Amino acid sequence: MQPTQHYPEPTVGALIFDPASRLLLMRSHKWAGKYVVPGGHVELGETLAAALRREVAEETGLTIYGITFVGMQEFIYDPAFWQPRHFIFFDYACRTNATEVHLNDEAQEYVWATVDEALRLPIEPYTEVAIRTYLARQAGR
Repeated sequence: MQPTQHYPEPTVGALIFDPASRLLLMRSHKWAGKYVVPGGHVELGETLAAALRREVAEETGLTIYGITFVGMQEFIYDPAFWQPRHFIFFDYACRTNATEVHLNDEAQEYVWATVDEALRLPIEPYTEVAIRTYLARQAGR
């Protein structure tokens, strides 16, 4: 399949922690049934933080706060995704006061897990990198 993109697509991803410091993960058919974090594309004229808030609200119904940058990853036609795409991932950590999640059609189920539990689940590789980068930054504080 020929890619339809003309440029890489900037996207945002949210490591969302609840009041008990558990991480939200969603199982997605777009990622071969593996667990991912909520996120998606940045629209024209939108800041990364605004895109993060919008994507999280669309995919989970959650309101987030305390947004901090975790890292950036390049994704270039990796077969881990259901379509050939070139993404630039901007990963963030944030918090929510809610634990009830309202998924849209991009995810089939969700789980709140400790970071250690999350790393034992079938997560897609870019989510694992984001979690491990977050842990390394937390250890360096």
